Amino acid sequence: MTGSVYLVGGAVRDELLGVPHTESDWVVVGSTPEELLARKFRQVGASFPVFLHPETGEEYALARTERKQGHGYHGFTVDFHPGVTLEEDLARRDLTINAMARDEQGGLIDPFGGQQDLERKILRHVSAAFSEDPLRVLRVARFAARFAEHGFRVHESTMALMQGMAASGELEHLVPERAWAEFMKALSTSQPGVFIEVLRESGALAVLLPEVDCLFGIPQPEQFHPEIDTGAHVLMTMNRAAQLDGTPEVVFALLMHDLGKGLTAADLLPAHHGHEKSGLPLVERVCARLKVPNAFRELALKVCALHLRCHRLLEARPSTVMDLIEEADLIRRPERANDFVTACKADYQGRKGLESRPYPQGDFLQAALKAVLAKRAKDLATEGLSGLQIGEELRKARISAIAGIEGPAG
Repeated sequence: MTGSVYLVGGAVRDELLGVPHTESDWVVVGSTPEELLARKFRQVGASFPVFLHPETGEEYALARTERKQGHGYHGFTVDFHPGVTLEEDLARRDLTINAMARDEQGGLIDPFGGQQDLERKILRHVSAAFSEDPLRVLRVARFAARFAEHGFRVHESTMALMQGMAASGELEHLVPERAWAEFMKALSTSQPGVFIEVLRESGALAVLLPEVDCLFGIPQPEQFHPEIDTGAHVLMTMNRAAQLDGTPEVVFALLMHDLGKGLTAADLLPAHHGHEKSGLPLVERVCARLKVPNAFRELALKVCALHLRCHRLLEARPSTVMDLIEEADLIRRPERANDFVTACKADYQGRKGLESRPYPQGDFLQAALKAVLAKRAKDLATEGLSGLQIGEELRKARISAIAGIEGPAG
């Protein structure tokens, strides 16, 4: 190949940080699309000169520069002629820790001080061009969540840029699919609540998720919520879910689970009666706006509607337990039970000083569901009964099975 090849971005950063990386991205300086195509590289996308290696499948991109021409993701002109230097390519990247490279001999190339920022545990923008892409606000928040366990923080100057971007209206031009991709990655981190904290500090949360932003400062009854603040509770539940190895769907459900508290009239505070039902239209609104996948939307709606009832299961009648199982759609979708229970447990434990209190309700619900699923219509004496009557008899048998489990009140 005519040009020089450099390992760039996350692989270099993670190696210096001492954490594993799963992908390797490469930049080619001094080459052309024609040369890469002639070497059997496969081009992906029409806008950017990115190619897949014919054997490894790894991404190789021609060195490029970008100039802002309009709003949002598509408002850029791209230049990738063979004269674009490695430093010019690195200069267009978001953070200094992502703007490092290694040459073919393994030498580190670090024109913007990324290694020093790694050592100082700082997330800092490369240049003022950072503000040209609104998605970078979400990316910084996501990196803050990913590296929170290592003690990283957003540099003051970068936060100031992010605040200016949020105030400018540029975030309103974000493509929902690209925004959701950042949410997905953040929901998979060990401290996803940090993602929301950084978005809030930057002012981006008020633009992207006003339904969540308004929860901060809203009080809850201290006897149930020693942390008092609803927004703080939401962050605690998200982080608790991550500690419980909850899926991204679970973490998102917790981000959504108390949206109804933002609608409580001031004269009723700190009580929030009926917030589960009032929150459902808000969950639907957020999911439509961000184009959230159905699996996330469905779990979020079930957790929003039913989390308090799950907490009260041990005092519930068997028929009430059956109602919950049916409304959570767990007979038809038993594979969802683990996520539903984890979300409810994280809500129960995501409170100041109560993080390790037991949640036997979860084990009971799982046992009740197992007992319910073990009862099938074909095992009943149904001769001469109509379909509706068979359904009624099956439901009675299942309620009786729940009654046989130690736990709920009779």
